[in-house]
Amino acid sequence: MRIRDILARVPGHALAAGPRGVDLLITLLVQAAMTIPFVVPRAPELPDATWTAYGLATLMVLPLVARRRAPVVILIAVLAAGALYKFTVDGPGQPLPYTGLVAFYTVAELSSPPKRIGIAVLTALAVLISVGLGSDDMRELLFSLFVFAAAYAFGRLTVTRKAYLRAVEDRARQLELTHRIEAEQAAARERARIAREMHDILSHAVSLMIVQAEAGPVAVRTAPERAEAAFDAISETGRDAMVQLRRMLGVLRENEGSPDAPREPQPALAELPGLVERVRGSGPAVSYEVTGRPRPPGLAVEATVYRIVQEALTNVVRHADAATVRVRLDHGPEALTLTVTDDGRGPGGGSGLGLVGIRERAAAHGGTVRTGAGPGGRGFRVRVTIPRTRPEPGTGTRQERETEQQTGAGS
Repeated sequence: MRIRDILARVPGHALAAGPRGVDLLITLLVQAAMTIPFVVPRAPELPDATWTAYGLATLMVLPLVARRRAPVVILIAVLAAGALYKFTVDGPGQPLPYTGLVAFYTVAELSSPPKRIGIAVLTALAVLISVGLGSDDMRELLFSLFVFAAAYAFGRLTVTRKAYLRAVEDRARQLELTHRIEAEQAAARERARIAREMHDILSHAVSLMIVQAEAGPVAVRTAPERAEAAFDAISETGRDAMVQLRRMLGVLRENEGSPDAPREPQPALAELPGLVERVRGSGPAVSYEVTGRPRPPGLAVEATVYRIVQEALTNVVRHADAATVRVRLDHGPEALTLTVTDDGRGPGGGSGLGLVGIRERAAAHGGTVRTGAGPGGRGFRVRVTIPRTRPEPGTGTRQERETEQQTGAGS
């Protein structure tokens, strides 16, 4: 293994060992720098590199291993060892006070404001005394003060950088938590939407099938042709429910990446006459009227209107005991208004869960719902108003989109 490979691996192992490994690596690097003047060739007039001088130089380096535990104590020990080396042996000098700079950097990084300010003042005095008793050179004094000030500045910058990294990590965690919460809320809303759709489909289909099945035995004895029509209505209602359930479950399979998942759209306004016809076959006389100038409200609004009508008619079949039902859809310039009126029992029947679902669907598009007794206090009326928004291109009904395409092609 080459020396370059060894040096490349040492920092990684030291960092993996944590702060102690980093301190050990720094101590070894400082020791290597302190050793250089003892091993390079020296001029004859310079002091000899003795083992005593090298031992005292090493004594200045060893405290750095524990620099994080007691930064102030370590700095004092390093400066004391440096003074001992300076005034007791005549050994090689050092181009920089490596040990003092590392210890002073640690104090600036880890100590409290009163401690680091006091130590900075004492260190400046120590440098002034050391230079004054030594070379008494102004250039050396200014250089020493400059490098110690730089060490202090780097220590404070390290604190700022660590605080910034912690803030970034905290923000990333908060964003991750927010995204997770939003994903869970979106999943909950989707589950609620699917549950609402399932409720509408099954409740409507089962209600109509129960009514037809209950009328079947009576019709068999009195009017066989009506019994046959009732059974046909049950079959048609069941098939329609199966189609809608497959459509919804196909969307779920599409999310799972199933290649054979149906791609059919949600129910639209064009399917309302068929819905009314199926309910009409269950007993009550249902009329359907469209007023105003039809304009595409958007596929989402069309699906909502269809489900509201479906839920309202289901409530009529299950609870109202009505003979006639009137469904009116008004395409106004500012809003789409839907009214479902029956001549049944009036307010007070049922659990009200169907009306809650109607209100939620309308509110999803900024709409309002009014419920109460019908005209003259008879029956029950549901009035839904959904404000119009400017439709995006291609969001109208399928029939209107085909008409717009033909018109555009003809022009």
